[in-house]
Amino acid sequence: MKQFDRASFGWLGLLLLSVLVLPWYRGGDLGASALGEGLGARPWLLPVAVSAVLLVGLALSVADWRRHAAILPLSIAGLVLMTLQGFAIGLNGPLMQGISSIYPTAAQGQPGIGLGGLLTGLALLGLISDALAARGFCRGERFAAACVVIIVALLSLFVFFPIVKLGSAAFTDADGSLAIAPFLTRILGADLWGLACLTSRYSCGVVINTVVLGVLSAAFATGLGLALALLVARTDFRLKRTLRAISILPIITPPFVVGVAIIVLFGRSGVVTAEVADWFGVRPGRWIYGLPGILLAQVLAFTPVTFLVLLGTLEAINPTLEEASGTLGAKPFVTFRKITWPLLRPGIAAAFLLAFIESLADFGNPIVLGGGYDVLSTKIFFAVVGAQYDLGNAATLAIVLLALTLAAFWVQTRWLGRASYVTVTGRSDAGLAAPVPRWVRVAAIAAVVPFVVFTLAIYVIILFGGFVTDVGRLDLTPTVSHIWTAFSFEIGAEGLRLYGSAWDSLITTLWVSALSAPLTMGIGILTAWLVMRQDFFGRRAFEFGTMLSFAIPGTVVGVSYIVAFNVPPVDITGTMAILVICFMFRNMPVGMRAGMAALAQIDRSMEEASQTMGAGGARTLRDVVIPLIRPAIFTALVYAFVTAMTAVSAVIFLVSARYNMATAYIMGRVENGEYALAIAYSAVLMIVMIACVALIQFAVGRRQLGRRTELQGAAAAQPAE
Repeated sequence: MKQFDRASFGWLGLLLLSVLVLPWYRGGDLGASALGEGLGARPWLLPVAVSAVLLVGLALSVADWRRHAAILPLSIAGLVLMTLQGFAIGLNGPLMQGISSIYPTAAQGQPGIGLGGLLTGLALLGLISDALAARGFCRGERFAAACVVIIVALLSLFVFFPIVKLGSAAFTDADGSLAIAPFLTRILGADLWGLACLTSRYSCGVVINTVVLGVLSAAFATGLGLALALLVARTDFRLKRTLRAISILPIITPPFVVGVAIIVLFGRSGVVTAEVADWFGVRPGRWIYGLPGILLAQVLAFTPVTFLVLLGTLEAINPTLEEASGTLGAKPFVTFRKITWPLLRPGIAAAFLLAFIESLADFGNPIVLGGGYDVLSTKIFFAVVGAQYDLGNAATLAIVLLALTLAAFWVQTRWLGRASYVTVTGRSDAGLAAPVPRWVRVAAIAAVVPFVVFTLAIYVIILFGGFVTDVGRLDLTPTVSHIWTAFSFEIGAEGLRLYGSAWDSLITTLWVSALSAPLTMGIGILTAWLVMRQDFFGRRAFEFGTMLSFAIPGTVVGVSYIVAFNVPPVDITGTMAILVICFMFRNMPVGMRAGMAALAQIDRSMEEASQTMGAGGARTLRDVVIPLIRPAIFTALVYAFVTAMTAVSAVIFLVSARYNMATAYIMGRVENGEYALAIAYSAVLMIVMIACVALIQFAVGRRQLGRRTELQGAAAAQPAE
């Protein structure tokens, strides 16, 4: 029995436990296992139970079971049988008529899958990964192989399956029959690709509008993020902490609330608009509605993401390279152009791609500020929830959006090429980070100051608007009634009692965010490590698959989850689980991209040395890689947490009476015209998130690379350029 280690016994024991003891269906009693149900009213479970028992028996009876020729086929067959019985048996299953004629109980369908079914699937995936590792997959690293197989299974279930189920509607007619002609008519329509804006006052097609907005938004957000990162990481600017705090504010605010604040400032009766009209005697216009307003709001919202990605990239650059350049006589500008800028390319590419995809998927800002400027996300939303309810049109637009994301992914890959960006190696890198050239510092300050002033103006409106009677109608009478309506409470003999209408949604939001953030960070960083450090068949397809959920608008994600998970075998609609899973797989690409940008600058030699000394993949990841990529971990955690707190486009379809989210509550108040109450709740939400982000920073800590922290000389001592 020497061939059995703890992992082997773990997978085999888990498989037996799950099919013989644990309840197969949700709500089942202990003992209502696959075998018990199969011997009773649901005989279609018997093949799953029998195949699992045979698999365990074979593994126990042979030597070196992981390399046995029958183990891998049997494990795959068990997983296929489990999947088929789950999706084929049901009220609308494709095999319903034939099976119900033999087993009348099948006509009643089956409940959703329970603990036994979930653990059976996990155990089979573990056995498949062990068998693949024994055959050289991931160079025989069992931990990496298990991670790849399990993540692929999760992506298949929670990313590909909902999208395929929704996307199939693009090729069907009103009767549900296969029809290619309607798809071609929709995808070739002038309302998608029209260029009328180039020759007339009419607007362009929705695809052209979306691309123009995405490119402009990503370019401005990446430029501002780079300016902020350079000021914080490579200058002696005295207000670094203030810049960090201000740059984080937009990401912790519901986007439609920022849109409301922008309207209060720049709308036809806005504060700034009224003052400018009085000063210059001009007539107030509606310029804020359309491309300028959406672009303004998106740049404000996406700059913090690009800043966090680029800051991690800057901090990972080995300062000895810049120090050596200066020692050899290079001027600061030459050092920045020849050394620093090329090493920033992975971070810039990652930041631009994330901002571009965020712009494509954004729903909150266009719905508030769009006016007549249509983009894909709002068109999809109205196709789904409008009076027409054209699911086929929504699916077609989603396919177009996915194609745009693939194009952006390809452009990023071509720009980076095959160049190496490794700067952190096993050698000492205790050099001093070179300050940026003076002109770069001046340009960064010139770009950042207007951004900071505008951000502060937005948040003065947000914080002030919650304490006046009606900020939308400029009734500025001070009041705390909105806060009390949302968060009233009473302390009596029975303890603390919460009466406010917003308490339930706030508590649910905190629970969902606290659960989803570490899971999102974990799977994102783990996926980045697999893509950057492991060699396995299909690695590029694996990388693409992780980006797919981020490419689809939140409205489509929400609708696809409702379509896919509203019926067995995975019927989790209306539960907290569907909210956590939605955020987990929608936000994981941010952590993955941040991790990839950080890992691109860390030499593999340190990990190889760890493995040479006997450490496995899991321990190397924990003890060597994780401490070196703490900025990426912080980025992933912060983004996952605050996005779960502020997202609206997906959760608007997934919330329920029992599990309502803060953004859904706020959106309801905005739709009812209760702007002051919505802004008051947003202010409370921001304060809560600031406290939570500070807690995350304390928990993650800072990366220690043994470097001196002082800049290489003061700015005044820089040599002349």
